[in-house]
Amino acid sequence: MNYDDWSSEQETATVSVDGHELEVAYYDEGSGDPVLFLHGIPTNSFLWRNVVPPISEERRVIVPDMVGYGNSSMYDGFDRSLRAQEVMVDELVETLGLDAVSLVGHDLGGGVFLRYAAHNPDAVDRLVLSNAVAYDSWPVPFITELGLPSTVEETSVEELRQMLEETFTDTLSSGDPSPEFLDGMTTPWQSEAGLTSLVRNAVATNTSHTTEIDPGAVSAETLLLWGADDELQAIEYAERLRDDIADAELTGLDDATHWVMEDRPEAYREELSAFLLGAE
Repeated sequence: MNYDDWSSEQETATVSVDGHELEVAYYDEGSGDPVLFLHGIPTNSFLWRNVVPPISEERRVIVPDMVGYGNSSMYDGFDRSLRAQEVMVDELVETLGLDAVSLVGHDLGGGVFLRYAAHNPDAVDRLVLSNAVAYDSWPVPFITELGLPSTVEETSVEELRQMLEETFTDTLSSGDPSPEFLDGMTTPWQSEAGLTSLVRNAVATNTSHTTEIDPGAVSAETLLLWGADDELQAIEYAERLRDDIADAELTGLDDATHWVMEDRPEAYREELSAFLLGAE
């Protein structure tokens, strides 16, 4: 599935975040107990395209674009922080009429779900965090630089695309991302509005939104499914989470960096399916 096909299958819902009515685009497939997937920066829901099929055979999978990302609202003037994205998730869960959910989050999406699981322990069945931001592990230099005002003023849309492609190439274990992946990760930003939105997303990264969270408040059974060679969100942070969350296990995948589901897709799917579906 390419990015255009993925986008064409998305639905939309309107949520209220801090008084702003925002459109959330989301992929929705399958039936049964719901599993929500959430991406990070600078990605979008297409990140999960190769992960959700085996889960959707047994569960309902819901894969939103965070606000400010993908095909969700991008206009200027609203907060895109982890706190705001948590409100978005809470609103989306309510809008879709979901009760208890399982959560799978990567990067910033993992930080959002860490907050949600700590604040709503009775609403989360299982939690999967993959190379997620936690504690004071973020933001990383690339995102800090991306959020500088000069990025909007001095960077063209084409230069942004090249910058992102180089970043993904340099941080994937293989060093050879697929054209499908690069297209899906860069297309949403290929306009002046997209460039501005990505900069606003980077500006909104706020370390206090994870340092203020007590991981010990998470009661859900938790899998820390980590690319073991990640230099952006090191596995040592996953080890801290394992120690701080009462019911947590850590699985590190070798030869996988930050983009663990791209580096080791089969192993990632197997571990995820076993954790989410293996208890049936």
